Amino acid sequence: MVVVGVLAGLSVLSILTYGYLAWDSLGLGPGGTEAARAGIGEEPGVGSLSSQPHIIFILADDQGFRDVGYHGSEIRTPTLDKLAAEGVKLENYYVQPMCTPSRSQFITGKYQIHTGLQHSIIRPTQPNCLPLDNVTLPQKLKEAGYSTHMVGKWHLGFYRRECMPTQRGFDTFFGSLLGSGDYYTHFKCDSPGICGYDLYENDNAAWDHDNGIYSTQMYTQKVQQILASHNPRKPIFLYIAYQAVHSPLQAPGKYFEHYRSISNINRRRYAAMLACLDEAINNVTLALKQYGYYENSIIIYSSDNGGQPMAGGSNWPLRGSKGTYWEGGIRAVGFVHSPLLKNKGSVCKELVHITDWFPTLITLAEGQIDEDIQLDGYDIWETISEGRRSPRVDILHNIDPIYTKAKNGSWAAGYGIWNTAIQSAIRVNHWKLLTGNPGYSDWVPPQAFSNAGPNRWHNERVSWSAGKTVWLFNITADPYERVDLSTRYPDVVKQLLRRLSQFNKTAVPVRYPPKDPRSNPKLNGGVWGPWFKEDEKKKKADKSKGVNKQKKNKNKKKTN
Repeated sequence: MVVVGVLAGLSVLSILTYGYLAWDSLGLGPGGTEAARAGIGEEPGVGSLSSQPHIIFILADDQGFRDVGYHGSEIRTPTLDKLAAEGVKLENYYVQPMCTPSRSQFITGKYQIHTGLQHSIIRPTQPNCLPLDNVTLPQKLKEAGYSTHMVGKWHLGFYRRECMPTQRGFDTFFGSLLGSGDYYTHFKCDSPGICGYDLYENDNAAWDHDNGIYSTQMYTQKVQQILASHNPRKPIFLYIAYQAVHSPLQAPGKYFEHYRSISNINRRRYAAMLACLDEAINNVTLALKQYGYYENSIIIYSSDNGGQPMAGGSNWPLRGSKGTYWEGGIRAVGFVHSPLLKNKGSVCKELVHITDWFPTLITLAEGQIDEDIQLDGYDIWETISEGRRSPRVDILHNIDPIYTKAKNGSWAAGYGIWNTAIQSAIRVNHWKLLTGNPGYSDWVPPQAFSNAGPNRWHNERVSWSAGKTVWLFNITADPYERVDLSTRYPDVVKQLLRRLSQFNKTAVPVRYPPKDPRSNPKLNGGVWGPWFKEDEKKKKADKSKGVNKQKKNKNKKKTN
């Protein structure tokens, strides 16, 4: 404990030192303006705080529902526990079952069916990205006068330069473009022979930062630098999308200290990664306080999807895992911590979805939401801050028309309303309906991690009749999805199928193109990055137009 205290003290000292250097470089040393003094940790004077709050959105990767101290985990998360206890815990909070879907819905406020990203994730070799005609959260915050910065994992496509984070509303970007990679070397292989470097600063490969630093710590240092160099009297939006605790399972040795008793190697590594992440968030919070941001800040913490038991994550007592539409795949750890909250230290059990952050944060930032933007999210600040009822009564978890692996699905099974071969899930008030193949459906209790598994003999399974493609649950009464009510309440099933059908009428075509061989990093200096050259395409088009004009002129001469 003494050593930890000393390290924490050194951390604060280094932050303070960096703050002095940063403000001095701007000509704002200790003897300078009030803004400078706020920047090095002194409280700014009355009236100096902007009415626009600083917004810090922290997105963890693959953190299981149980994997936080206040949900009963054996993994220690003192920072998350404290921030959540002093803020508002979101205990009816939903995200999407995988990386790209959650990130796209957060940044646009729209369901996947309205962006064309309703199938799977964006692969590194696909010529695909978040459609450019979608207005993003950082773009709207920039319009409201915010400085916008992203640190961490993008995973919204990069095949064109226009898809990069700095072209989608962020003033600066430092992080990775892909969904995963080595935490130290920042290399990623998508398939044998298709490997490349994946660490960027703005629009260029960050070779200068390739110092073997663990990504969780490296990203935290970058956040500290951004806070040190920014004027806290001006609003800032920080989107911190940590790589942790996504596989590969890697962590610095010192974080294993408290978890050597965990015999399951994947769970042990996962625990060390989460411990490091918890410490990183403590350092971010310290920096917010030291540089004068904290009193006017809103910190939002969220996981992007459920945990993956095969990679150490636990969603117990929820059913299923990452990549599924069972509660274990989509119900997430989440909380809001802010001095601006009215009901601090409370629990919000109202329905909240990741799309809700878009309108909520723009409204808090005093920004404008264009009337022609068809959002699926709601402003839920009063729900969180004051304990009011949520304006949200339903969530379309997704409709994936490509994923039709339920061989026995049919229109007949869907009462002629819906083809139950299609993977879909919807929540309306207390009811949740799933169709198609929802994915891996076991309950994985903590004892499943006692061996080298997880040992599936410990898992609880439910057997259903062959060919089943419709499930109905009362999630309020049965949050663990143990009692299927689809045969008992056919009228409710029909109502929810009609709601699915209504949503589907508004869906845009799926964007899921085949691999492009030009994406190979070997053709791009060994780096994953934009490969689609718009200029080349235009040149080809211009050439073809020129040839056509020449042919037309020749034809005219012949007729003359």
